[in-house]
Amino acid sequence: MPDKVAPDAFGRCDPKLPVEMLAGQALGTFWQVRFVSRGKVGPDDVRTAIGRRLDAIVAEMSQWEPGSVLSRFNRMEAGEEIVLPTDFAKVIGTALDIAGRSEGAFDPTHGRAAALLGFGAEPARADLSPTDLKDAFDQAGWQRLAFDPQTRRLCQPGGLWLDFSGIAKGFAVDAVADLLGELGIEDALVEIGGELVARGLRPDAQPWWVDLESPPGAVLAPLRIGLHQASVATSGDYVRGLHTIDPSTGRPLPSRIASVSVLHDNAMLADAWATALTVLGPDRGLVLADRKGIAARFVERLPGQDPAFAETISAALARMIED
Repeated sequence: MPDKVAPDAFGRCDPKLPVEMLAGQALGTFWQVRFVSRGKVGPDDVRTAIGRRLDAIVAEMSQWEPGSVLSRFNRMEAGEEIVLPTDFAKVIGTALDIAGRSEGAFDPTHGRAAALLGFGAEPARADLSPTDLKDAFDQAGWQRLAFDPQTRRLCQPGGLWLDFSGIAKGFAVDAVADLLGELGIEDALVEIGGELVARGLRPDAQPWWVDLESPPGAVLAPLRIGLHQASVATSGDYVRGLHTIDPSTGRPLPSRIASVSVLHDNAMLADAWATALTVLGPDRGLVLADRKGIAARFVERLPGQDPAFAETISAALARMIED
């Protein structure tokens, strides 16, 4: 993450400039954009452009859309190949890279288990058996995927279902922020379902201040971050329940970790790392975060009848707070 504010960002600041706000729905959640308006493009045009960009991402990566590229790949026969669109190729390439660097804690190939358990487009199967989940587990595994980033070819090894729920929102946040830049909007805060990216500064020369998410009922000191050319993503179980699949078991994670937030200069990477660190938990996850220099905050449930939580932060995040 940048440790200094870009000089040209200060030059653009003017307290008289208004901040526009737009909001909508996409990717099964809500999005919101705040941007400094300089009259280069009207809010209606910005909203239309954002809608088109998000629709394109849904058409490629949504497990809720039967006609999406992801859904079509999941239905392919063993040995079939597909030439991926550029966005999809970027996401799968990043997903496989994080899978390797996290030693499999992040794994986008457990979509079949997620679907069986009701975390996809359909409710959980009433006749779900341990054998069904074992079969789904046996057919998953990021190492089974053969992907050529040069030709963007991805091969279906047979029975493997992709699930981008741990990375797609982060990609979409980055994509919308990049779109705003293409429209001449250099100062903005973009949020999609709790994942945020900030570009530039507010009109008063302040960064975009955001509070890291905390689970309901968690009595923790507020942790406010000034975002500038940076992103934050949070993985938690307090909105959708125990929906994160543990790649080592093919089953939902237990409820020890309430949330993990990651700060990074790239929202897609923040999103994926938040998922990976959630899977690893506060012990192994903190070791990996410190080894990789990841700024992360873990919120852990403590045993007992009354809800109690403990917060742990990585060395990189501690340095950011001290600075």
